[in-house]
This record gives sequence, C-alpha cells and structure tokens, in this order.
Amino acid sequence: MVGVGLRSPHVSQVITQQPDIGWFEIHSENYFNPASMAREQLRQIAEHYPISCHGIGLSLGSADPLNRDHLVQLKQLVDEVNPIAVSDHLSWSSVDGQFFNDLLPLPYTEEALNNFCDKVEQVQDFLGRQLLVENPSSYLSFQHSAIPEWEFLHHVQQRTGCGLLLDFNNIYVSAFNHGFDSNEYIAALDPLSVKEIHLAGFTVKKFDDGEIWIDTHSKPVSDPVWQMYRHWIQQHGATPTLIEWDLDIPELSVLLAEADKANTILMQEAQYGQITTT
Repeated sequence: MVGVGLRSPHVSQVITQQPDIGWFEIHSENYFNPASMAREQLRQIAEHYPISCHGIGLSLGSADPLNRDHLVQLKQLVDEVNPIAVSDHLSWSSVDGQFFNDLLPLPYTEEALNNFCDKVEQVQDFLGRQLLVENPSSYLSFQHSAIPEWEFLHHVQQRTGCGLLLDFNNIYVSAFNHGFDSNEYIAALDPLSVKEIHLAGFTVKKFDDGEIWIDTHSKPVSDPVWQMYRHWIQQHGATPTLIEWDLDIPELSVLLAEADKANTILMQEAQYGQITTT
C-alpha cells in the first residue's frame, strides 16, 4: 500500500476530489491544536483514508527529559485519529528547553544508545502502542562514535521492540556523504521490523573541493533509490511505502505519479518476497 505526505497546498483538493491513493502521512506537530482548521480538515480526510503520524519533535536523542506537553498533545492526536503508524527520528532537536527546528545527529555510543532506548520505551508506554524510528540523513559524524549507525538502529529496535521506518533516500544520501556501503546498512537490519518505507528526492550541493548530498525532499525519487526499493521488495515483500515531498511542492498529480511508480514495483516484485508487515 503506497501513500503520500499530506501537505497544505493539497489539502482542499484531497477533501473535494478524494484522489485514488492508499493513505496519507501527516507531520504530527502541525495538527496538535484540536481547535485548528488543520485538525478539522484532518478529521475530514481521516474519514476516507488511513493516516500515519510522523513526528519531528520528540527529540528522542536529547539528554533532556521528554517534553510532557508534547507527549500529551501527541497522544490526544493519536487517540483521535487512530493512525496506522506513529513515527519519529533517530535524532535530537532540543537542549535545556530550547527547541531547534532541525533533526540533529547523535554520537553513536553506548551512553547515547541507553538514553535513546529509554526515551523510546517511555514514549511507547505513554502512547500505549509501538513507535517507529526512522534512520536519519546525516552530513557529519562524531569522532567518538563507536557503533555504526545501522548497528545502533538495530540495537534500538531489539531492545525496545519499536518498529523501523526505513528511509532509502536517507541511506543513499548518507552513504555518499560518509562513504559507507548502503547494502551493508540495509543487511544489518531485521526486515521483519521494517513497518514503513520512505522514498524521496535529494539535492547535490557542490563546493570547490567536492560536493555533499542533501535530503531536501524537493525532487522526484532518484533512479538509484528506486533500484534499492525494488531490491528490497524482491527480497522481503510488500511494505507500506510513502512518497515524501516537502520543499518546492509540486501539483498533487506529481506525487500521485511517484506513488504509481512504487505501486508498479510492488505489483511486479512483491510476489517473489516474503510479506514483512501485517
């Protein structure tokens, strides 16, 4: 089943036209206010489509305690919408009560692992349901990191029972930026724990001495990422899949066309793999 990210320029069209798409994913924090127009529009859309709640504000990797107000608002949203999935990122975004509008990287150490697992368990206990954790895109690393990112993510899943949201574009971008093997990354994860897949586009930023790839979600899915996705479906079967597009947002028809590509791959390849989701 393939979905697309629900973005404000498309909301009215989705309500009035009810396009043929499997589901929508929202950025949870945009819908926290129960009296807002956005929340009311979400209620209307949720009458016709499954919804996934994708967050950016839990700051699971922060040394600070979890923000209880944020948790309460998230639980109220989840209880009302009853989403098919609730997710956030392998990252941090707050310190000493100051929130940064970015998903910042972690040092991959035992201390950070223990802290992250504790936060995931707290969130799952509070919500009364499984949380999905998404692998990040990254542009720097810490010298004192002692665990490869893929092993860190695998340990989080094994210790907390969380699910994984596997973003193939993030893996592809980070593999170039850091020089690791994307196949090694994917092979290290338990395929049965992968409950959702994200696909998106990236931007290349060039400098005098090289270039960096940035996960901008502003372009169509690249051919190498489609190839990674096809290989995954061949090996592991159908997995709920989302097309992300957050900047330079095009017409909804463009996103639906990208979703059609994913559906085509699912129809062509899923019969050869083991279904990994329920």
